[in-house]
Amino acid sequence: MIDRALREDLSLGDATTDALIPAELTGAANLVARSTGVLAGVEAACLVFRRVDSAIKAQPLAEDGMRLEPGQTIARISGPMSGILKAERTALNLLQRMSGIATMTAELVDAVRGTGARIIDTRKTAPGLRALDKYSVTAGGGANHRFNLGDLVLIKDNHLETLAAEGLGIADVVRRARGNTRHNLRIEVEVETVEQAGEALEGGADIILLDNMSPGDMARAVKLVDGRVLTEASGDISMATVRAAAESGVDLISVGALTHSVKALNIALDYESA
Repeated sequence: MIDRALREDLSLGDATTDALIPAELTGAANLVARSTGVLAGVEAACLVFRRVDSAIKAQPLAEDGMRLEPGQTIARISGPMSGILKAERTALNLLQRMSGIATMTAELVDAVRGTGARIIDTRKTAPGLRALDKYSVTAGGGANHRFNLGDLVLIKDNHLETLAAEGLGIADVVRRARGNTRHNLRIEVEVETVEQAGEALEGGADIILLDNMSPGDMARAVKLVDGRVLTEASGDISMATVRAAAESGVDLISVGALTHSVKALNIALDYESA
């Protein structure tokens, strides 16, 4: 992932740095937080500098998962200035995005504390960056949903509507999935009503996803399920709605915004004057 990112920036070299900065010039800089947040990606950022020039020393001074304050130094970078300048933007892009994901995750985790619900991510990640996006969620105290389409049978509305043309109800669809997949793969079903949750339970689903349901309906579905399988809340979850969803009694709350609408954390590279 880092090599691909560097190729985007350096496939034709760095015209500015190559024209201005002598190869023998050395210096130092610090990665510094400009705002409060949760750190993720410090090792990835340091690796960017080392990949550009193995002579660059990049030393993390903070750990992923730490709460940052403005002015806090995250890492120290030293060595050939031409390499530091060439690596700067790619390193910051990764570090800012990853820390933004971790920060949003931590805010949601804090918001549901004491309820028993866990904040999880989705597959709504930046193409090519899924591993880093999902790692960042864990740095913020969240957990990962499936990494790819092979991790879990997740029966969604479009699957159900397609099979309804064959006369299959939700319970029938779950049974078909159970008969056509390996024995150790869990089956999750997306439902929109309490009645549909009952059908998914009847069919033998392992997880029931309560999609865009009101907190009251979610609570009724949770009561119906009665702990026999896991329940997951999903659908436009935000800071304004996450606590109510958690108080319905669901086990999991999936939040696509963690990775598809992330706000980069403000982190800068401050150069030391000679």
